[in-house]
Amino acid sequence: RAAMPATGGEVPEQQEARPVEEEEAPPRTLYLVGLGLGDERDVTVRGVDVVRRCRAVWLESYTSILGVDKAKLEAFYERPIETAGRETVESEAEERLLAPCLDRGSSGGDVAVLVVGDPLCATTHVDLTLRARRLGIRVDVVQNASVAAAVARCGLQLYRFGQTVSIPFFDGDWRPTSFYARVAHNAAGDGHTLLLLDIKTREPDYAALAATGRLAYLPPRFMTVRQAIDHLFEAEREHGGGVCAESALAVGLARLGQPDERIVAGTLRDLRDVDFGGPLHSLVLCAPTLHELEREFLDECCSLGTRAAEGSRTAAAAPH
Repeated sequence: RAAMPATGGEVPEQQEARPVEEEEAPPRTLYLVGLGLGDERDVTVRGVDVVRRCRAVWLESYTSILGVDKAKLEAFYERPIETAGRETVESEAEERLLAPCLDRGSSGGDVAVLVVGDPLCATTHVDLTLRARRLGIRVDVVQNASVAAAVARCGLQLYRFGQTVSIPFFDGDWRPTSFYARVAHNAAGDGHTLLLLDIKTREPDYAALAATGRLAYLPPRFMTVRQAIDHLFEAEREHGGGVCAESALAVGLARLGQPDERIVAGTLRDLRDVDFGGPLHSLVLCAPTLHELEREFLDECCSLGTRAAEGSRTAAAAPH
C-alpha cells in the first residue's frame, strides 16, 4: 500500500494550470517633429532623439520645403528617411505612414513625420493627427519655429496680425479671390495680414499621361512675391475696396530663418520689382496705421523710410 501523506489528510486535487496572459503591447506613437525654418540643425534636441529611435521616418514635402535636401537630413540623423508627398499624406496614410504603428508585431514600431516649420500650423497635419488617434495611435508633437512667429523678424508686432491668408496659383479661368474678404477684414480692424504663398510639388502631368500612358510629374513651382502681388492687384480690380492698392504698404520676406534670408519693405508697386531670390516667399500687408516701434524697426532694419510708409515708390532691401 502506498504511504499516506504525513499530514494524514486526503490528497488534494491537482488544479489545472492557467495560461499566463501576455500583457497587451502599449500603443505605438506617431511623432510629428517640427524641423524649423533653416537647415538640418534647427531641429530640437528632443526631436533628434525621437527621430533616431523611431522605426520609420518620413519627410513631409507637400506643405513646405526646407533649405537643405533630404541627404543632409539623413547624414545628420544617421538614418534613412522616406519622402511623403501629397498622395502619401492625404490618401495613403493608413497604408504607408501609419502602417508600423498599426503592426503590433516585431516589425511594427513608432513613426516620425518630419514637418518643416511647426507641425500643427497646417490643416494637413491636424487631419493626420485625427486619423491616427481614431486608429488608436498615440500622437506626440515636437514643436519648432514657424513662419507664423518668424514673421516678427520684420518688426511688425505679432499681436496685431489678423487672420492668416493663403494665396493660390491662378489657373486659367480658375482665379479665386475669396482671400480678399479676409484681408479687408483685417485692415478694418487695423491689423496686419500674413499671406502664405502657394507651392506645387509632385503635381501630376496629365498631358504627359495622356500622351505616353505613364505618370509623370510637373516641375516644382513656388509662388514669388511678384506673382502674389499680381494676384492681389487682380483681386483689387474685382473688389475695389482699396486694401490691395498699388500704394499699400507691405513687407516681402524670403527664406526666413536661413542665412540668406531677405526682408524688404515698401509699397506693393515697388515690391513687385524687387528680386527676392529663391523660395520660399511670403508677404505681409501692413495695417493702415503703424505703431511707432513698428515704423522705427522697419526703417532701421528693413530700410523703410518715412516716405515709403506714406506711399513713396522707394523700396529698399536689407539682407539679414
